[in-house]
Amino acid sequence: MDFSTFQAQQRLLVRQRVRLMVNQYEVHTANPDGSEGELVAFAQQKRMAFKEQVTFYADDRKEQPLFGFKARQRLDLAATYDVTDPGGQPIGNFRKDFKASLLASTWHLEQPGLGVTTGSERNKTVAILRRVWDFIPYVESLPFAWPYHFDFTANEQETFSVDKKFGLRDRYVVEIKDPRLDRRLVIAQAVALDALQHR
Repeated sequence: MDFSTFQAQQRLLVRQRVRLMVNQYEVHTANPDGSEGELVAFAQQKRMAFKEQVTFYADDRKEQPLFGFKARQRLDLAATYDVTDPGGQPIGNFRKDFKASLLASTWHLEQPGLGVTTGSERNKTVAILRRVWDFIPYVESLPFAWPYHFDFTANEQETFSVDKKFGLRDRYVVEIKDPRLDRRLVIAQAVALDALQHR
């Protein structure tokens, strides 16, 4: 898929594939009927390793890097993650707002020329349930299957949303409302909502 067609996508589907010792993420376009279309990005994260860096590739052969994100600081609950292209050129960045996230996870995403877009969990009750879930003995290691949703806004206008679907395997629908947003930055943030949510 050429870059201009990729940048024109308004809906993307993110699916986590759980493998022994790794989490894998597939990003597809969405067909008109809602099913998965063309694979546009693939990422793999070692489950037992630090989660400060994720690289996205054109497919699961991992031969052609497309972009990635990396934390500026290690082991920082409010770390900023820089999103760059394969040559290291900046695309944008995102960070978790640790203080605001005590009640509902909140992230700030920044793209040069567009300013800051802020996203937080739509349903505050689900946000609290997720926090309680992490403290229940023997249950905290099980995935939180209930769906949750993030709405990202800038200047009181919705720019994109990430909706987790119900199920034990993490699946997300990403709806992009602002055509100026770099899809690579949006994908990086959507995967980070899963990969870094418990940081």
